[in-house]
Order: sequence, then C-alpha cells, then structure tokens
Amino acid sequence: MDVKIRTMMESDLEMTQERFCAAMIARLPAMEDETLERYFGALSKLVEKLEDEGKSLGQVLNETMTEVAALVMQEMQRSQ
Repeated sequence: MDVKIRTMMESDLEMTQERFCAAMIARLPAMEDETLERYFGALSKLVEKLEDEGKSLGQVLNETMTEVAALVMQEMQRSQ
C-alpha cells in the first residue's frame, strides 16, 4: 500500500475508533445492568486478546467471536 494512502487510512481508523468510543460512552447510562455486564465481558475479552502481540488480528477475531457468540445472541434476542 502506498505510504500516503496508508497514513490516511490509519488516520481514518483512529477517528472512527474515537467516534466508536464516544458513541458507546454516551450509551452506557441507558444500558440495562445485564447488557452492561455482557458488553463489559465481551469488550474485556477482545482487548485482552488484542494486547497479545503474538496473535494475528484474524486469530483475535476468530477466538473472540467463538467466545462471545452466545452473548451476542442473548442481546439480539432481548431486542426483539
């Protein structure tokens, strides 16, 4: 990838990550306790795996999806 394009992409990713964090922080006060617990559990597992520099992003996503699939399904069923 061209260095200029990569730099712009990294900047866009940082901006999007900041928007994600702001959006989720804004939602926290309205979250039900059970939802808050599930979200914390899923996010904690993801961050822990991301901190392991020995794992590829693909490994991180595969492991995380396997572990949090049940939590995602619970949340989807609650919103129906």
